[in-house]
This record gives sequence, structure tokens and C-alpha cells, in this order.
Amino acid sequence: MPTGKVKWFDADKGYGFVTNPGQEDVYVGRQVLPEGVTELVQGQRIEYDLATGLRGRGPEALRVTVLDQGPRRAAHRYPPEKLHGLVQDTVSLLENRIQPALEAGRRPGRKEGHQVAEILRTIARELDA
Repeated sequence: MPTGKVKWFDADKGYGFVTNPGQEDVYVGRQVLPEGVTELVQGQRIEYDLATGLRGRGPEALRVTVLDQGPRRAAHRYPPEKLHGLVQDTVSLLENRIQPALEAGRRPGRKEGHQVAEILRTIARELDA
């Protein structure tokens, strides 16, 4: 049985595609998912039997076995109101402390630069989650 990773799966349409090592991508429909599984997650590893050309569209997965739950998206740690305050404070910090130093031809100190970078990473994670 080949093992592949889910490239994408649209739960509304009921199908998606899985990588097939060394071959073309494999069609996987909702009807071949194990009992209790209604969708697949991008990056999730599955094992499947392979049939070719049943629907005239190339290889198709049959008898799917889910091997893992796939990558998990980071959960939001901050409610929108708190994130708004964090963004607002960061903008003020950048405008009042970082930007003037840069305009004067200096970089912020190592400690201050590290703290600002960590705040920006936190905001980026929250927006990307």
C-alpha cells in the first residue's frame, strides 16, 4: 500500500488529492475515507490502495487508512481586543523608539532589538493561526 500526504482536500466538494511518491497525484473521494472520518487535512499522512483510471481521471485511492492527524494549526492565545492593544503598543514602540534610532543611522541595542523582534513574531503567529 502506498503512503502519501494530503495535498488538499475540500470537505464541501468531498474530494482532494494525495501525493503518490514517484508518480502523479492520486484522487481521493470522501466515499473511501474510513468510518467516522469526514475530511482530510493538508499534510496528513494516509495509506491507501491504488486503482488506476476508474473514473478516467488518473490514479484513485481506495481503502484509505489515516496514519496521523496531520499538522495542527496554532491556537489563538489572545482575544482580538488584547491583540489589538498589543498591535497598537507595538506601533507606538516602533514609532517612538525604533524609527528615530534608525533615522539617526543607528540600530537599536541588541536587547531592545530582540524584545521587539519577539513581539513581532508573537503578532505574526496570532495573525497566521
